[in-house]
Amino acid sequence: VNSRRINRGVEFWNAYADTLDKAAREYGVPAEIIVAIIGVETEYGRNMGSFNVLNALASLGFYGERRREFFQAELEQYLLLARDNAMDLASTRGSFAGAMGIPQFMPSSQRRWGVDYDGNGNIDLTHSPIDAIGSVANFLKSHGWQTGEPAVIPVSPPQPLPEAFEKVDVKPGITLAQYRDADFRYDTPLPDSTLATLVSLSTPRAPTQYWLGLNNYYVITRY
Repeated sequence: VNSRRINRGVEFWNAYADTLDKAAREYGVPAEIIVAIIGVETEYGRNMGSFNVLNALASLGFYGERRREFFQAELEQYLLLARDNAMDLASTRGSFAGAMGIPQFMPSSQRRWGVDYDGNGNIDLTHSPIDAIGSVANFLKSHGWQTGEPAVIPVSPPQPLPEAFEKVDVKPGITLAQYRDADFRYDTPLPDSTLATLVSLSTPRAPTQYWLGLNNYYVITRY
């Protein structure tokens, strides 16, 4: 995260404010979450990858060292996607893992969660920022995004950190009541039964920040 990416994020937000507002209303995903994800993935379409997608998926699917079945399945989905959308297999570019377009969707994700949000009859995540916005929002909503709920809340943990909380899963599995009873201090109106996971952010020459990741935090990690 630097000033260049932040400034381009503001430009993107201003340029597509109406679309972002529409997506927030229809899918319940705040504009800042959509804007941030697109910024992290491709810096708003400026870096969508230079690898031939067909070669990338075939190489990982048949010669890769891990997750071969996953990439073989993605290769199949890519061929179906290319057939349905008249994509040129020789020129389509993406990441080294076969992710494509402004939001860097894998082929299966584009086929399942891609949205024709500009209404032109074609889902184009490479050239249409509007389609990209709708597709990101649809992906998060489909993975369980809860409208109006925060993704994280700041927390002050006890010191030293109890061993039971040092290594927790990325998926929330400990109730807020359990954190409170262990002397974690936080301020939220959410029910005690709300599940959370402890997230620590270490920064050189600065105190470690601690957050409680909630359901929407987990949804973001599914992206």
